Amino acid sequence: MKVAVVGATGLVGTVMLKVLEERNFPVTELIPVASERSIGKQITYKGKTFPVVGLATAIEMKPDVALFSAGGSTSQDWAPKFAEAGITVIDNSSAWRMDPTKKLVVPEINAKTLTKEDKIIANPNCSTIQLVMALGPLHDKYKIKRVVVSTYQSITGTGVKAVQQLENEYAGEKGEMAYPYPIHRNAIPHCDVFQENGYTKEEMKLVNETQKILDDRTIAVTATAIRIPVVGGHSESVNIEFDTDFNENDVRKVLNETPGITVQDNPDTNTYPMPIYAEGKNDVFVGRIRRDHSRENALNMWIVADNLRKGAATNAVQIGEYLVENNLIG
Repeated sequence: MKVAVVGATGLVGTVMLKVLEERNFPVTELIPVASERSIGKQITYKGKTFPVVGLATAIEMKPDVALFSAGGSTSQDWAPKFAEAGITVIDNSSAWRMDPTKKLVVPEINAKTLTKEDKIIANPNCSTIQLVMALGPLHDKYKIKRVVVSTYQSITGTGVKAVQQLENEYAGEKGEMAYPYPIHRNAIPHCDVFQENGYTKEEMKLVNETQKILDDRTIAVTATAIRIPVVGGHSESVNIEFDTDFNENDVRKVLNETPGITVQDNPDTNTYPMPIYAEGKNDVFVGRIRRDHSRENALNMWIVADNLRKGAATNAVQIGEYLVENNLIG
């Protein structure tokens, strides 16, 4: 199977290559794709080197699947051209997520909706993926009425420039700023750009994408997204209100039985999810599961995941795995 990775030299693209290798995705030929300035560079994959090519060349090489992580404008311009050539695109940008003609997929939750006709498949926002991983099975059992989520997001979600800003600030050096303020020893309640309604784009992604993936527009979702000086992954404080009552141990059991979720929830041993331990792992970690006594049928929990892994690269590769296993590509 020929696999193209578009944005292969970027932060998420690099992790995609790692995940493809770790999970033994059936790659017979790798096609690393990047911008003009990276063409000709060599990418090493499973001990072999592959030259970076441009987008037009990649289409001519006719890959079976293309994993895109090169930004929204690149995806908007090029994903349809790949699709027209019969190539299945799994796109990590926000370009196609809310397009009613495109599927927005977290494999454990809604991969069954995919068909051979889906040539552009959207990978959800990183903070949405880990949220719906926990919400999906609980919605099936108890029906969710309302979700209040506050995110504490890793700087890696912004990219290399943000990682460099934090490193410069640690070292006391001046440099290029990814954020309008220092991030070291700080929390910035501003992820992505502000919208007319006073929410940021990131916050509205959590609202709209959650409803689309769970296929239920009746779920009320409200979000606050915060950037913190952490590298390992995104954390979320989540309050959920159900239609029906629940037992906390049953909630733990439902989550424990969900593929891709690890429950870490024992206050007696100070066991709870933290980004420092989620880094480099593909699972979504859930803990601090407790009843909200201020509202009927309400629950609090804490969700953590590596935003470059399950929040981006791993989820995209898992979509590809589902397509292969169900003979939808190749």
